[in-house]
Amino acid sequence: MTAKGGPAKEPPVFNRQDGARRSLCLNYQVKSMKVRNSLKSLLKRHRDNRMVRRKGRIYIINKTNPRFKARQG
Repeated sequence: MTAKGGPAKEPPVFNRQDGARRSLCLNYQVKSMKVRNSLKSLLKRHRDNRMVRRKGRIYIINKTNPRFKARQG
């Protein structure tokens, strides 16, 4: 119990060996980035897709629809 009398929050669960956090909520899903050999076709999938180069890698980003994000290699 906390000082206000409510139940205490449980700490995040660390079950994986790499120490990554696993969410306690079942509805939470992490959308991962697509990894492709060629990004030319992915660039044309949506009109807001942008190709950027960061730290030697090429990324497709889309601020209006994040499900189109991708990385080359």
